[in-house]
Amino acid sequence: MVSLRPTAPPAHPVTVQSTAPQADSSVRLVTGFAGFGAGSVNLAISSSFLAAGSPGPAGLLAGVAAGLWGAALLAGAVAFLAKDRLAGNRWARYALAGAAAAHLAAIAFPTSTTSGLSLTQLSALLLTLMIIASLGWLQRHSGQQDSARQPAGAGMRPGRLLLAAFAGAVLVAGITTPGLAASTAGQYAVPHGEHGNLAPGGHHQR
Repeated sequence: MVSLRPTAPPAHPVTVQSTAPQADSSVRLVTGFAGFGAGSVNLAISSSFLAAGSPGPAGLLAGVAAGLWGAALLAGAVAFLAKDRLAGNRWARYALAGAAAAHLAAIAFPTSTTSGLSLTQLSALLLTLMIIASLGWLQRHSGQQDSARQPAGAGMRPGRLLLAAFAGAVLVAGITTPGLAASTAGQYAVPHGEHGNLAPGGHHQR
């Protein structure tokens, strides 16, 4: 028997566009910027150790270790932004945690060599913690998504991505700049506007 009652049209599923991919793109940019900042600050720490009058074996070892770690952070930030993947994965997280512990120990137990680098060590610590927190956020949200991972900036409006990049760069610069200025390299840096001025008055000395 055929029913004469009108049938309701099939309901179309409501799709809600998630903002997680857009947030992931912003956090990835901040992670990369923090990697650049932490690498630069660690290179400044290395130069401060090596520029000491007589650093001794411990100071020399600390300077070399900080320099290698800073170079590794810079290379890792480039690889992370290019491939959207953390090189070393779990071991890199252990290395970041160890670096944060080393910076914290240098602040809590200063020596004659590290006493003048407290602000630089603090900047390195904050940037390292920022990297660890950002990676943890990305890992937690990537496990909740079934879609394939996209490169940084994919699926995000250009205006929002530009705003996120600007905000992340300002935040990282605000932490990095005081740390670089407090290092030996920052203390001997030529002030802006005075590059190439070898004589008073702004004229090159002949």
